[in-house]
Amino acid sequence: MPHIAILGSGFAALTTVRALRRRGVDAEITVISPRDALHYLPSTIWIPAGLRKAAELRLPLVRFFARHKVRFIQASVTGLRAATLEIDTDAGETIRADHIVIAAGGRFLRKLPGIENAIIPCEGIAAAEAMTERLAALEGGTIAIGMATNPAEPGAMRGGPMFEYLFILDTLLRRQGRRDRFRLVFFSPAPRPGNRLGEKAVDGLLKEMAKRGIDTHLGHKMVRIDPDRVVTEGGEIPADLILFQPGMTGPVWFENTDLPMSPGKMVQADALCRVAGFEGVWVAGDSGSYPGPEWLPKQAHQADLQAQAVAANIAAMLKGDLPRTEFRAELICIMDSLDKGMLVFRRGNLNIVLPALKPLHWLKRMFENHYLRVYR
Repeated sequence: MPHIAILGSGFAALTTVRALRRRGVDAEITVISPRDALHYLPSTIWIPAGLRKAAELRLPLVRFFARHKVRFIQASVTGLRAATLEIDTDAGETIRADHIVIAAGGRFLRKLPGIENAIIPCEGIAAAEAMTERLAALEGGTIAIGMATNPAEPGAMRGGPMFEYLFILDTLLRRQGRRDRFRLVFFSPAPRPGNRLGEKAVDGLLKEMAKRGIDTHLGHKMVRIDPDRVVTEGGEIPADLILFQPGMTGPVWFENTDLPMSPGKMVQADALCRVAGFEGVWVAGDSGSYPGPEWLPKQAHQADLQAQAVAANIAAMLKGDLPRTEFRAELICIMDSLDKGMLVFRRGNLNIVLPALKPLHWLKRMFENHYLRVYR
């Protein structure tokens, strides 16, 4: 029986499992990950306001794996030999497969001096909890919220959640009747942050910041982050709480592989999500670097689309056919502000932006419930 090994337990990994089984693939599937639960990070933005608790966003995968007849190995990958389709783990087990799907996610760059003085919200649920505690302890002051990218690969970033945190904190502080005690500052080395969302979206975001009385510090290269300030080449931002989202790169264990790497140190893939030069090796989600439009996003929705393409191509090969399914490049997000949401959609030359509306906030919450049904 063919053996498929999937590395990771996030969106791309779990969607690959589901898509393979939906296509009738009855091969042996092994999932290797240090985490036996899905952490639904898109909803961590609501933890500060109490709309979500950490426990609600950690979904154990035991029953999911059982339903889909998956063997789960709780271990971290330490290396991979693509030429022989072999995977090394810290459990001391070497696993060989006929197909390997790299869906291990990415990691945030920590090269900026003093980055340990900032909270990186998208690092996980614990980061959102830490930010919530810090905010609750503040009587007033300045909150600096910013983002940057990987200089070697500008598309390797996840900026949308930072806009959400910015607007959610503004709304929350107003609800608490203490917004007047806080200064909110949004900073980025980019003069127009969020340009992958489209020019109209950037205009809307900057207009919303001005409307809410949020200051901006844009277009200045970052120098370092001190415990009480953000230092850039264009000046300093004194701050009592710093939230910063750096650019992304691949997992550390990529250094112990024979995989082709992009400038940003992610696995180089083609439009079919194949790893160049290695038949049977695939990549989906944040672990990969893909061809496509300059706005190609790093987000869960795009990871799902890539995982579906991987599953279709593996299913074709197991039937003796050639892989032909290309992933669809698509950006769709609702940037929430606690009571409203702004919709951005991109596909091809189409770029739709809807202004902040209350129904879009509820639509985002409904989507969460729909998406997580299969894991609950």
